[in-house]
Amino acid sequence: MTELHIRAGGPADLDAVLTFWKVAAEGTSISDDSDGVARLVARDPEALLLAERDGELVGTAIAGFDGWRCHLYRLAVRPDQRRRGIGGALLAAAEERFAALGGRRGDAMVLDRNTAAHPAWRAAGYAPEPQWSRWVKPLDA
Repeated sequence: MTELHIRAGGPADLDAVLTFWKVAAEGTSISDDSDGVARLVARDPEALLLAERDGELVGTAIAGFDGWRCHLYRLAVRPDQRRRGIGGALLAAAEERFAALGGRRGDAMVLDRNTAAHPAWRAAGYAPEPQWSRWVKPLDA
């Protein structure tokens, strides 16, 4: 197996990332479109992490930092590449980024129904906080 390479994604990667998420991510988001991901990359060019092996996209994570909190989104690994350390490598890269920026805690968005991912998050040291609920309101553009 060849070496895994993790890098920041840029504008040229948007179409590949959106296509990848349709295969590898659990569910979709209101921001899963070219404009949404382009805004992310323009605002925080280091936030979109891509894992590649042999030049192919095999994993993604969004490691966003707003100056106060560290947020993890879209940790996704190509189904045929799971259980090979890709998710852990992406989380390690995200945590290194957060530490360099002065972050003190990573918050991860993990779907309750994505029970296959829960052991991986726990193995990486993350745990749900049952006292919190996510409240959302779609904003019309």
